[in-house]
Amino acid sequence: MKAMNRRKLISVSAVLAVASLTATAVPANAREVGVASSEIKLGMTLPMTGAASLGYNKIPGAAKAYFDYLNANGGVNGRKITLIVKDDRYVPTEAVAKTNELILKDKVMALLAPLGTANVKAVASSLNPGRRGVPVLFVNTGFSGFADVKKYPTTYAILPSYIMEAKIMGEYIKDNFAGKKIGLLYQDDDFGSDALAGFKTAGINFAVKVPYASGSQGAAAAAGWITKFKAAEADVVILFGVSSATSAMLGTAAVLKYAPQWMLGSVGGDATTIKLTGVPAGVLYNAIGFSPVPATTDLNDEYIKLFSDIYAKALPGSVFDLNVLLGMNTAFMTAQALKAAGQNPTRKSLMAVLNTKGATLANSALTPVGYSAKSHVGLTGYWVGKYSPTGDLLPLGGTYVTYTTDSGAGAVVKSTYKRPAMPAKGLPN
Repeated sequence: MKAMNRRKLISVSAVLAVASLTATAVPANAREVGVASSEIKLGMTLPMTGAASLGYNKIPGAAKAYFDYLNANGGVNGRKITLIVKDDRYVPTEAVAKTNELILKDKVMALLAPLGTANVKAVASSLNPGRRGVPVLFVNTGFSGFADVKKYPTTYAILPSYIMEAKIMGEYIKDNFAGKKIGLLYQDDDFGSDALAGFKTAGINFAVKVPYASGSQGAAAAAGWITKFKAAEADVVILFGVSSATSAMLGTAAVLKYAPQWMLGSVGGDATTIKLTGVPAGVLYNAIGFSPVPATTDLNDEYIKLFSDIYAKALPGSVFDLNVLLGMNTAFMTAQALKAAGQNPTRKSLMAVLNTKGATLANSALTPVGYSAKSHVGLTGYWVGKYSPTGDLLPLGGTYVTYTTDSGAGAVVKSTYKRPAMPAKGLPN
């Protein structure tokens, strides 16, 4: 009897040992949301239709072009990337509904590059991806608040904040337009509030400030804005708004023959989007602009060259512009982060990479990224340029000179940042 019990005990122990080995052999993240043996699913919401879709609706196609290229070259550790895109029409309630679908129905691993301050805030408030542990990667907005790790623990900015941009603009104004009367057109929401904070920190005093409500921009409104800037005798007029506001302002100004020195914020300075509104890109000529990434026409830049080649093969005849570059750069950074997150990536391991190595990931930008365990700050600066007769933003003097700062009281300084080289074939290593 004792021998039989001993044999049973040995048999049971052997079964348990085999079961233990079998369990160990199963990937630790076998049930990780959005990660299968051959696929990683990511989700994106942004305006594919509606008034805000111009230009921005090219971002998903650009990201997919890079992911398709990546998938054709083995994917990420043998897994292909699938990007699921939903149209939120730039409406916060739609963004909430579509994001909820991505999380609960499509079961994506992470959210990628959602567009717009109001939409990202609405999703954070209603769905709380931070509490759910869902990564929200590379949000397409410069609102400074999204870098707050305590309030948005799983959200990562990528664009420089609007405060940083206004501070760098302010420094340029003090260096080049001292004593001139400065006017400011700004969108009257979080976008504009960040700008006002940045200009205040920079010590810029305006002869006139003109706010506009989002969605109110048009030729009739622009005529009223111009009347105010003329009355204030503004020498330099800053347009810190969206591209449709820039189009309305510059198009109307051309008709009215109003020509101060224009200075454009990065959001409203996209020539391709402006042309899509029916305004010729030539109205941008000689305006001052700011960008964190190289000129999209700069084929001497290794990132621009490779990305434009990939895009041309994926979508022949399509224009490679700023929104395309941002979309491809976002996909490129995502691929690197997923690669570094391990053979069996999890949401936690993905965010751990950004918190520890995110600042060293290769990307096309000419200014550094501010990621760390305590910071989800994205890019930290801009270079200054002027628009050519064809509407292309080119660096002053033909050389990129970048400036970096923070969203607080830190100084604006000339950057010594050395961008990482493009990995071989543009693939994560």
